[in-house]
Amino acid sequence: MKFYAISSVLEVNKIVILPENQAIPMQNMLHVILSLIFVFTTSGVVFLQENYNQCIQAFELCSGVTTNANNIDANKTVCPGCEDDFNFCFGSSNTVWFKFTTNDLGGAIQVSFTNLVFENNPTQGNQLQAVMIRALAPCDATTYSAIGNCEAGAVGNFNLIAPNLLPNTEYFIVVNGALNGGATVAAEASFSIAISGESVDRIQPNLYLQIDSLNVCAGYPVAFWADTSNCPENGNYEWFLNDELFAVTTSPYFQTSVLNSGDVVSVTTSCYTNLCPIVLTSERGPFSVLSFPVDAGPNFTIEAGESVILQGVASGISYTWTPSSSLNNATILNPIAVPTETTVYSLSVSDGTCMFSDQATVFVIEALEITNTFTPNGDGSNDTWYIPGLDAYPNCLVEIFDRWGQNVFTTTGYDQKKAWDGTNNGRKMNEGVYFYSITLRDGITNEPLRGTLTLIR
Repeated sequence: MKFYAISSVLEVNKIVILPENQAIPMQNMLHVILSLIFVFTTSGVVFLQENYNQCIQAFELCSGVTTNANNIDANKTVCPGCEDDFNFCFGSSNTVWFKFTTNDLGGAIQVSFTNLVFENNPTQGNQLQAVMIRALAPCDATTYSAIGNCEAGAVGNFNLIAPNLLPNTEYFIVVNGALNGGATVAAEASFSIAISGESVDRIQPNLYLQIDSLNVCAGYPVAFWADTSNCPENGNYEWFLNDELFAVTTSPYFQTSVLNSGDVVSVTTSCYTNLCPIVLTSERGPFSVLSFPVDAGPNFTIEAGESVILQGVASGISYTWTPSSSLNNATILNPIAVPTETTVYSLSVSDGTCMFSDQATVFVIEALEITNTFTPNGDGSNDTWYIPGLDAYPNCLVEIFDRWGQNVFTTTGYDQKKAWDGTNNGRKMNEGVYFYSITLRDGITNEPLRGTLTLIR
C-alpha cells in the first residue's frame, strides 16, 4: 500500500511505502479512512497529511493494537499557548499527535516505535523525536508537562517509557521530525506505534452464546443468551441468522421460532464502547430442527344427539384430545365424540421431545322440525308457517312454489317475523299443496331441504 502527500494539486513530490504485509488493524481502519483526504488528479489518487497533524484530532491509541502512521507533510502551530508551543528536549517543527487514556489502575506504560522508514530527500533530516505529555487542558501548551523519557534523535526503533501514570487520565504523545546534521528540511517518516503496560492493559472480555440445545422443535421459540464477562460499557447486541443481520437488541436475551435445520445463529457486541472498543462474536449451530406430522382428521357435521369417531393420524408415544368432556377416551387417536354443540377438538401428540398439534371441528346442527300444514285463517293459531330452529341459520334461503312451479314466496333468513303467512304480495293464496326449498347456507350442508306444504283456510 502506498501513501502520497502533495505540495500542490498537480505535483506528487513525496512517497512513503509501508513495510510489506503490514496490515492496518480493523479497530483503526475507520479512523485511517476518515483521516485521509482524497485528491483526484491526472496522476491518480493522492493523499494529504492525516488530520492527527493537529492535537485536537490526536489519534486514539489502544492497547494491543499497532497503528501505522507518518508525519509526512505535517506542520506546526506555534503561538502563545498553542498546541506546538513547547520545548522539552526538542522544539516543534512538523508534529503529529496521539493520545491514550489509562485504565482504572494506572501505572507504567511503554510506547513502542518500530518500522521507521525515512524520506531521503536532499537536505532533509533523518531522525524522529517524541515525548509523552500530560496536559491539564487538552492542547493548551501552557498546561503541558513531560512524562518519562524524551527521545530527541531516533534513527531506528525506540521506546518511550513512563512509570506511575494516573488512573483514568488522558495523555498525549507528540512525534516530530528532526533538523539534524545541518538539514534544512525536517525529517519525515512512516512508522508503527503501539502502547502496552499495566496502565493501559485491559482484561480481555469474553462472549459466549448460550442455548438449551442444538436440537429444537419446529415452530417452537428458542431462547438465546449472550453471556459476557469482563465487558464494561456494553453496546447493543446484533443477532445474525446464517450471517444475515436478523435483529438488534439492547438486552442480551433473544428469542426466535423460525429456525431451520442447518441454521447457524451468531451474536456480536462491543465492550469498552466509550474508548478503544473490542468487538466480540459468538455463534451456535448448526441446529437440527425436529418435526413429525400430526393430523386430527376431517371435520364432521352431525345432528344434536348423534356421535362420531374422530379420525386422528400421527406417530408418537402420547396423545391428548381437548376438550375431553365429550369424548369417551381423550388419550387415543380415534375417540368417540358426542358434543352437544359445535366443538373444535385439538389433538396434541408427543414423541418425548417435541409436541405438535392439529385441529378438527365437529359441527352440531339442530334437527329442524318442518311442519307440512298451516292454517292462515286469522284465528291466531297456526296462522304462519313457522319452523323452530331455522332462525339459527341467518343466511338461509327459503323459497315456496305453487304446483305449477311459480315462486310465491322468497326470503333470506327465517324467523317468526319472516314466517310465510300464505300470501303473495298481499294476495291470499288458495288452499292446496305447495313446495318448499330451504338452503341453510351454513358452509356445511350443501343440499337444500325440500318437501311439500299444505295450506288450509
